[in-house]
Amino acid sequence: MPVKRQKWSKDFGEWFREVLINAGIMDYRYPIKGSGVWMPYGFKIRRNVLQTLRYLLDATGHQETLFPLLIPETALAQESAHVKSFEGECFWVTHGGFEPLKVRYALRPTSETAIAPMLKLWIRSHADLPLKLYQVVNVFRHETKATRPILRMREVATFKEAHTSHATFEEAEEQVKEALEIYKRFFDLLGVPYCVSRRPEWDKFAGALYTIAFDMLCPDGKTLQIGTVHNLGQNFSKAFDITYETKDGRQEHIWTTSYGISGRGIAAVLIVHGDDHGIVLPPIIAPIQVAIVPVPYKGKEEPINKACRDVACKLEEIPCKVALDLRGDLTPGNKFYYWELRGVPIRIEIGPRDLEKGEVTVVRRDTLKKKTWKMKDVTSAVQKLAEEMTFDLVRNASKWMKERVYRVDSLEEAKRLLAKKAGIVEVPWCGKDECGHRLEEEVEARLLGTPEDTEEKIEGKCLVCGEKAVNIVRVALAY
Repeated sequence: MPVKRQKWSKDFGEWFREVLINAGIMDYRYPIKGSGVWMPYGFKIRRNVLQTLRYLLDATGHQETLFPLLIPETALAQESAHVKSFEGECFWVTHGGFEPLKVRYALRPTSETAIAPMLKLWIRSHADLPLKLYQVVNVFRHETKATRPILRMREVATFKEAHTSHATFEEAEEQVKEALEIYKRFFDLLGVPYCVSRRPEWDKFAGALYTIAFDMLCPDGKTLQIGTVHNLGQNFSKAFDITYETKDGRQEHIWTTSYGISGRGIAAVLIVHGDDHGIVLPPIIAPIQVAIVPVPYKGKEEPINKACRDVACKLEEIPCKVALDLRGDLTPGNKFYYWELRGVPIRIEIGPRDLEKGEVTVVRRDTLKKKTWKMKDVTSAVQKLAEEMTFDLVRNASKWMKERVYRVDSLEEAKRLLAKKAGIVEVPWCGKDECGHRLEEEVEARLLGTPEDTEEKIEGKCLVCGEKAVNIVRVALAY
């Protein structure tokens, strides 16, 4: 059985802030509100998560690039819906040294308007399509709401955004499907459960035909948007006049998509598998997969330490990322706490009795259960436990979230569940915007949208107007 999660579930906000700094992930005390410093251990987790995502993108024909941070106000203004959405969130550069700039520069809030002028130069004919680019960059948004480390930042220090260009609407639609599959694979590898919803019209990305979002559920009953996919149609290509020559010699505007995952994708892993002892990392992204801790006994320190070194050498041959903790100024108990807080998947302990029996004591981080193995079998034991832990993390997290998704056909029941922060509530909806807005007001929560990850026959009546429902819509408290 997993360890109890009292603070993780009862005071999630405090748990998250404490674990970020105490586990060496992010220090949020930087003297600019909404900015934080990725600390060395957290940066390694970040790097491993991003490498997983890079692998999935590279394997599907995406190419990594890097565009400038500064976007001229003239470029940002070319797509009217886009600039209107972001004008209140932009940070502006107004001076170069002592000289006022003739044109203000925005610190990148997102990159559609930075990329579009270059696509106009690069794309000439159908032979240049499709073009699938992505970058991992910092983005800046002047959030007026209360900022939270990683979850709501003014400087989003990890933003993976993909931008693709296509010859037809149908090809862009296929790209949306591919993007959804990439993100599903990504979150599945990390063991992060999610629901996929098509956002309502009033909540789509500015300049998009539609937006599909991935949401996870936090232990406090609020949802966290962890990824979005947008079909941008020809809105940006027409605004920037990006055309290509078709096979029969005509000029057509390209069709574009974009999709992004921010640092919330990293936060999701820390949150969903966490417990009262700290974070729990899946082996695939753990900077340290095994921590080896000697349990010394007077007069036997050196043979115990030698056994620990031998085990470390065996594991590094797998290969496995190992930390050999021979610090003499900490007790074994303090070392256990240190590695548990940092979520290291497997801990190996070797004490005098283990040494006498030719064994090691192995502890899985998610269950904290101890088991002894023969020292000669330590590599197979670690591989077996890592596989079991990966499977169990996915299963337990998925089960936890599914148990907190409720289907109801009563407005009062929806209100009751959301008032007690029970999770995600699904209700029948007629699909009309006015009823959607009214539903949000009635339950004091956000419409996540209609399910994109399930197909089912809709029955029942809209909870607001009483007309026949055409969709199920998800409603939840949200960050």
